[in-house]
Amino acid sequence: MTRRLVLTDEAARHPFRRSLPPPVTALPTTALPARDEDRDWKLFLLSFAAFFTCFYTLIF
Repeated sequence: MTRRLVLTDEAARHPFRRSLPPPVTALPTTALPARDEDRDWKLFLLSFAAFFTCFYTLIF
């Protein structure tokens, strides 16, 4: 469904929905987080270290 939750006209009949602020449609460009280029490598190394620790602990 692509309907918005908050209706901004008189069609919003419920008092709570009428009291909500209008929806934010777009974020400003300064609010976007910086892209982390090496995120995949960090996740791979963390997963490898966790697997290695568990495997080494069970063997010895």
